[in-house]
Amino acid sequence: MNTQPRIYVAGHNGLVGSAIVRALRAQGHTNIITRSHQELELTDQEQVRQFFRNEAIDQVYLAAAKVGGIHANNSYPADFIYDNMMVQANVVHEARVNGVQKLLFLGSSCIYPRMAPQPIKEEYLMSGTLEPTNEPYAMAKIAGIKLCESYNRQYGTDYRSVMPTNLYGPGDNYHPENSHVIPALMRRFHEAKLANAPEVVIWGSGKPMREFLYVDDMAAACVHVMNLDHDTYAKLTDPMHSHINVGTGEDVTIAELARLVGEVVGYKGRIGFDTSKPDGTPRKLLDVSKLRQLGWQATTPLPEGLRRAYAAFVELMEAQENRAAA
Repeated sequence: MNTQPRIYVAGHNGLVGSAIVRALRAQGHTNIITRSHQELELTDQEQVRQFFRNEAIDQVYLAAAKVGGIHANNSYPADFIYDNMMVQANVVHEARVNGVQKLLFLGSSCIYPRMAPQPIKEEYLMSGTLEPTNEPYAMAKIAGIKLCESYNRQYGTDYRSVMPTNLYGPGDNYHPENSHVIPALMRRFHEAKLANAPEVVIWGSGKPMREFLYVDDMAAACVHVMNLDHDTYAKLTDPMHSHINVGTGEDVTIAELARLVGEVVGYKGRIGFDTSKPDGTPRKLLDVSKLRQLGWQATTPLPEGLRRAYAAFVELMEAQENRAAA
């Protein structure tokens, strides 16, 4: 008889969810429950209700979300706020109804005000205006945090929230328009290398600063925070301000990031910048002092993480080419 907890990882095919599954398996967990989007539509309350009734889940990692970069957020704002709010509401509510005591909700650093003081502390939440290009997504994620806090206060559950900085690594989305900055750059530099293109032009001025966390580090942080005893977690959080930042505590300019990606890919041409395109938030560096006090910090340097991410990208491209040729 398997006495391990039954752990449901929502969004296990995504960037973070797949890394959480890897982290759990590395710790010896075998009772991991997953469902693909086709098997379980998380925006459908009745499907989620039946799933929790049937599966006797003990813990939930809520990594399922509709995500994308500036272009996607600008183009599909209704999808981003509706889908994410529905997923969060359905999973958190049905988890509570069916006796799940432990849940970890994954948010995003875009929950913080556009002009928040740097580095960004957890208490800066809702202290100013959000970045307009991703406001609907950010509002949904803020609602997710407050959903967990409200259920804890009313029902005595232990639902926690972590707010990651920009993530990258194996399992990323490399869509040319709807991806985040690292996979988008990786694909563009890779294609430019293959085409011997003389120049790659980057959106914006290259001046904004961003923090990047390798996804397997994020997964390790998630498992660490989930497994902290209640009193340890409670000492550094407040019932109405309970989320924890997850990042490296270091950032780089987009121009420096582009140079690093170009080096990893092996692109030899010029890098230009299209200043007619939006920059987004000027700087987003998370204060990760609470996480460090809770006993965890990132271990993968950005150049090493980029090398691993590019190796995974090349492997994916080769697999796609082989399928197309078959």
